Amino acid sequence: MKVLFVDGTIIGNKTGVVLEAVQQYIEETGCGFEIERLNFSEYEHQFVDGRPAEKYNEDMKKLIRKFEEADGYVIATPVFQGSIPGVLKNAFDLLHPHTMRYKPVSIVANGGTYQHHLVVENQLKPILDYFRCLVTPNYVYTHRDHFDENSKIIDQDVHDRLKELARVFVKYTEMGKELTHGMLDAQ
Repeated sequence: MKVLFVDGTIIGNKTGVVLEAVQQYIEETGCGFEIERLNFSEYEHQFVDGRPAEKYNEDMKKLIRKFEEADGYVIATPVFQGSIPGVLKNAFDLLHPHTMRYKPVSIVANGGTYQHHLVVENQLKPILDYFRCLVTPNYVYTHRDHFDENSKIIDQDVHDRLKELARVFVKYTEMGKELTHGMLDAQ
């Protein structure tokens, strides 16, 4: 099982710190997943404008391949101006609608206010629903108060929720194996 950890921003480090914690907790389950980290900051992004995939630069083609090759995803996003970063939405716009179909996805997000957790519900989950992903019900939202001055997670409740997210994600991957990826409905 190949799991893609998506750091959905090109700036900042808190989403990466949260992904590291999730990776640790997934590895502690003993599931044996092959985990690959996708850091958007390491890619040259192009604005997705509807052209065929082969017309984009090599980095954008590589993004497509990484999403296609993955069997599941942990998506991390900061919340900027009450929304997901444009670079994350741009990446979703690049993907074929069947790319993530019936694959498990867990979400972690962080923002400057507690109310920004609603971005996951109002923006990110509908996108993942469009892709018909198996979205775990227990996303984890972090706030700047959950980190110390070195961006280390200092809140035990956050660690507990990340550990539970990892456990549920592993269970969702087991459920996802039962689904037939070859049977796509017409919609």
